[in-house]
Amino acid sequence: MSAMIINGTEIAQQLRIDVTKEVAERVQAGKPKPGLATVLVGDNPASHVYVRSKQKACAEAGIDSFGFDLPASASQQEIQDLVKKLNDDPKVNGILVQLPLPKGLDEEGVLSAIRLEKDVDGFHPINIGRLAQKGRDPLFVPCTPSGCMLLLEKFMPQIEGKNAVVLGRSNIVGMPVALLLVRANATVTICHSRSTDLPEIIRQADILIAAVGRPEMVRGDWLKPGSVIIDVGINRVDDASKPKGYRLVGDVNYQEALEVAGAITPVPGGVGPMTIAMLLKNTLTASKIAND
Repeated sequence: MSAMIINGTEIAQQLRIDVTKEVAERVQAGKPKPGLATVLVGDNPASHVYVRSKQKACAEAGIDSFGFDLPASASQQEIQDLVKKLNDDPKVNGILVQLPLPKGLDEEGVLSAIRLEKDVDGFHPINIGRLAQKGRDPLFVPCTPSGCMLLLEKFMPQIEGKNAVVLGRSNIVGMPVALLLVRANATVTICHSRSTDLPEIIRQADILIAAVGRPEMVRGDWLKPGSVIIDVGINRVDDASKPKGYRLVGDVNYQEALEVAGAITPVPGGVGPMTIAMLLKNTLTASKIAND
């Protein structure tokens, strides 16, 4: 068996084309351009790269982006005052505070300050709370988990009744994607590095969402034949043969998984591109909430 490759780059590109087209049609009809504000605190190099890529994607989609950089020394009050100012700015439809924040800052306090209808990252406690409650819908769902679900649905339209295992329990990916799988009527197990007999848990999975942040932790013989693997991990491993001296790998041993799984996302080129595409979609939705 050789697994089908789930091409996240291709699926994300089509989503971005659709968003770009709809933005152009709305502007032509006299609606204001959607606007996304990014708030970056500190000098984390990875965060700077992520924010630049989000701003570039906005420009390509016809969405205005407004960047606000604060030093690592910024106080809780300064950050929340900026968020409140952006809440009141009609040109800003979505507010994205790049995580993680520097140590000593109250992440939940900052996220709670974002107005609900501008929470395009989907991390406001009320949006997450609604996601966890039966019969209630959040205004926005976190971008990476919703991207995972879109990829999964492309290759497994019938999720209901399937055994889904989520490896990892972060607030950003693991917990929200588990809640989305519950909403899709899957039977969900959340496990992590401290779970007893992890390989045996994963062998029961028709669906595996790997988001634990450990390079190639999941081996091929841990997998159920024919399962669908969504690998969220992006890990650097040393590789002297590469120009940068490293290569990117997921949380699943890709070469081993290819021989067992029915379908799998590659790293890079799987989940990563979906995150920004879903952010653009959420920003468009926020603009509709504000202007329709």
